[in-house]
Amino acid sequence: MSHRPTPAASMVAAPSHRRSLRQWFDTAEPTLGPDGPGADRIDWLRAAPFVALHLACLGVIWVGVSTTALAVAAALYALRMFALTGFYHRYFSHRTFRTSRAVQFAFAVIGAACVQRGPLWWAAHHRNHHRNADTLLDPHSPGVHGFLWSHMGWFLTPRAFRTELERVPDLAAYPELRWLDRYDIAVPVLLAVALYALGVLLQHVAPELHTSGGQLLVWGFFVSTVLLFHATVTINSLAHRFGSRRFTTRDDSRNNPWLALLTFGEGWHNNHHYFPGSARQGFRWWEIDLTWYGLKLMALLGLVHDLKPVPAWVLAKAER
Repeated sequence: MSHRPTPAASMVAAPSHRRSLRQWFDTAEPTLGPDGPGADRIDWLRAAPFVALHLACLGVIWVGVSTTALAVAAALYALRMFALTGFYHRYFSHRTFRTSRAVQFAFAVIGAACVQRGPLWWAAHHRNHHRNADTLLDPHSPGVHGFLWSHMGWFLTPRAFRTELERVPDLAAYPELRWLDRYDIAVPVLLAVALYALGVLLQHVAPELHTSGGQLLVWGFFVSTVLLFHATVTINSLAHRFGSRRFTTRDDSRNNPWLALLTFGEGWHNNHHYFPGSARQGFRWWEIDLTWYGLKLMALLGLVHDLKPVPAWVLAKAER
């Protein structure tokens, strides 16, 4: 016996194009059927800006390259990676240290410039990941869903678009964070405009730098952001498949020194999954954790405090 979908079910399976377009600018626009048919299929219209971000990197063919452009791209990669790892992850997701509301907001803004959604969305999904790591309920387990889906497919679906505020009531209490989360396109657009304007200015006042508005936009925003994104999500896709396991955990997390360098310490992923309550993820002195060093410096400057250490009992449990 065949079953034809009801009109309501058809609407769920085929989300409104206008709704998807509005969600580019306002993520509070309701997602049609986040738990119904089609919830786990990519909404390509909603995902169009993500695709465009990658295609825009081809602009290097026309704008060329300069030392200035590469330096700006590298600096923005480093600053934004620290905001992601130190604040989006270790602070907003795991609350491994404390800071003022002003510093919290400043790094939420820098994190929003990474084009990885807002701080509430990021933290909510990451908390869900830790609860369900490498199970069917984990949206980005490579062992369950495969490499490509865990790397960049899962978050382009209607189910993943919604910010699960019930998972982050501590963060949702701040209206400024809710605003950044709702209008997550605002900060990236401002950054892109600022980079273009800076390039135009430098082209006129410092022509010896051999840069331009288009060049800083392409290298400083598009190329740097795409590299930042793919480096970040290797922790989902690669750090659950390749590396060593110091601790026995119920997931497939691995320690990978190469990913740790690329992501400022996040590659010590088995350490982190065994004890996510520490602000430090490189548990041994030789495990390079650039984010931890940055947080220690901020603590010395009085910008953050109460950095949670690795307890002695955790180190005693280490198998290697």
